[in-house]
Amino acid sequence: MSNIRLKPNDMKVVAFDCDGVMFDSSRANRAYYDHILQHFGRPPMTDAQFAYAHMHTVSGALAHLFDDPDILVEVRAYCRELSYMPFIPHMVIEPHLKEVLAYLRPAYGTGIATNRTNTMARVLEVHGLTGYFDKVVTASDVRNAKPDPEQLLVLLDHFQIEPLQMLYIGDSELDAMAAQDAGVPFVAFGNPALEAEVHLQDLGQLKRLLKT
Repeated sequence: MSNIRLKPNDMKVVAFDCDGVMFDSSRANRAYYDHILQHFGRPPMTDAQFAYAHMHTVSGALAHLFDDPDILVEVRAYCRELSYMPFIPHMVIEPHLKEVLAYLRPAYGTGIATNRTNTMARVLEVHGLTGYFDKVVTASDVRNAKPDPEQLLVLLDHFQIEPLQMLYIGDSELDAMAAQDAGVPFVAFGNPALEAEVHLQDLGQLKRLLKT
């Protein structure tokens, strides 16, 4: 993916993707989109549809699931009134997340770059993570969602650091592409197929990585 050399001693900020890294949100996201499909008389998502929806913004996922423009207008209107909040408790927090965040702060800045939109604050609140992150950037905060690097560039600007001073931990090709284009070292979480400087299977390994 890149020729970036990972230099843990130079790191000042660690940033996380949300879904698939901080949380296993597969049950919650599948239930959310299947509910929408059922409401419009469609069958549940296939595995391929779910894989796409799980990585992209809600807007992008809906466009993928409903290819008829007229129906898509109705779907978007329905979703504006549909709260994601009942699905948030189905998200399973990564077992080592709070331990790692406690380890990182205050020595490192912490951030989130996620293609979630208006649900992120509530997700943090429900799971007891409010206050753990110095800067949260969602797809609602930028013009271009991942794979565009804009979210990571916002984080770099916020912390006033160089790209090589931030790690970005993600689990999808969109995350890898965003990191590459931002010049930020990428740590792949739970996805050995991605090109990355480092691969992690649990967030607890991050502490050892930053000590090397």
